[in-house]
Amino acid sequence: MTQLTKGIFHSPDITGKAVLITGGAGFIGSNIVEYLLNNGARKVRVLDNLSNGFKRNVEPYLNNPAFEFMEGDITSPETCAKACEGINLVSHQAALGSVPRSIAFPQQTHAANATGFLNMLVAARDANVERFVYASSSSVYGDLTDSPKVESKIGKSLSPYAVSKYTNELYAGVFALNYNMKVIGLRYFNVFGPRQDPNGPYAAAIPLFMDALLNDKDAWLNGDGEQTRDFTFVQNAVQANVRAFFTPHPEAFNKVYNVAVGENISVKELFHMLANIAGVPAKPKHRDERPGDIKNSLADISLARKFLGYEPEVKLKEGLAITFDWFSKNFK
Repeated sequence: MTQLTKGIFHSPDITGKAVLITGGAGFIGSNIVEYLLNNGARKVRVLDNLSNGFKRNVEPYLNNPAFEFMEGDITSPETCAKACEGINLVSHQAALGSVPRSIAFPQQTHAANATGFLNMLVAARDANVERFVYASSSSVYGDLTDSPKVESKIGKSLSPYAVSKYTNELYAGVFALNYNMKVIGLRYFNVFGPRQDPNGPYAAAIPLFMDALLNDKDAWLNGDGEQTRDFTFVQNAVQANVRAFFTPHPEAFNKVYNVAVGENISVKELFHMLANIAGVPAKPKHRDERPGDIKNSLADISLARKFLGYEPEVKLKEGLAITFDWFSKNFK
């Protein structure tokens, strides 16, 4: 269990809803599962192939009568159709993340992120799902240099991952238009928090830094470390998903929203902040920049505030402290 209890973001009718979380054994997905079960959702079904997620992330809920785990792959239309049976709301988190992985394996990225997404849209349409909320990414902004990023303007994609996420947004718009589906996309900005895995070749910066500081390993900065990011604690991403499920705003649908804090910091400064929390000397090493990475990232979150009622409750320093506490108990 984690400490994600700051706010209540749902309408009272959550107790009557059956919710499907694809990728629900993963980092963000399992945190959404926890929120929904802790707040009385009638049913929470997880569909996950465990390629990125872990059974341990949902193990506390396996004996909960409101929880159902379904091992399967979104690249199978039949599996998607079965997962959507009897479901009111879908939170689609399943994907192959990581820009570098997409550059190394573009076909697998497309299969999971584009074909899998289309399969889920079709299944949700056929099951008459009430709302379909999905994870997009700030990578969609590509080489756009404008700051802060606003949803109405994007640049040229810099990776297969970015292409796959933009493809999601295009398909979502077409399904909303042609099938009258209520679809909402969430462009995540560098989400971090408990349950984010530090292992494997495509781990994100913050869990890698946590692991290095806790276990006396080398910490690496890509390039000069001056690239900036709008790091977003996972509780804020959970809030955005749940608010999207229940927003009463009639104009909220068929849109995509930035999910961030609206503040950015350099990766180098972030590492020093973490080292200070850990109480150890900050001695990062430098290596080449990663291909496909953007230099600066900062979100305008006014659209999510207006239509979803979104307000980031957990800022960077508090989120890092909560995350460090979790990592110190689980990865030291």
